[in-house]
Amino acid sequence: MEIHPIRNDDDHAAAIREIEKLWGAAAGTEEGDKLDILATLVEKYEDGRWPNIRWPYIDASDPIDLLNYAIDELGHSQAELADLLGSRSRASELLNRRRALTVEMIHKISEAWKIPADLLVRPSQVAA
Repeated sequence: MEIHPIRNDDDHAAAIREIEKLWGAAAGTEEGDKLDILATLVEKYEDGRWPNIRWPYIDASDPIDLLNYAIDELGHSQAELADLLGSRSRASELLNRRRALTVEMIHKISEAWKIPADLLVRPSQVAA
């Protein structure tokens, strides 16, 4: 693999695959240096792609707020969420806090929207 800037999710996935191949390489070797460079590039891309959300109006500890942020700011849509979850009503119930995320939903959203699953598994506020 030739090392180059990570500009999109495909580049990111390729870099992750290469890191997996190089994992455990000894420091100071050509493979170890390549691993270090790729890890740095991946970290920089991920920090830009999925920044820590610390704005006062977004509670990053709440997965529903994170989904709303992804819809409002990252170019996703409620219709796209409905396609992932299998129905418009399920997406609406989720975003309106009438339904909690399930493990299956978390997996689908994480894979499709490239949101780290650990941000989605946190407890969310559900309407009474």
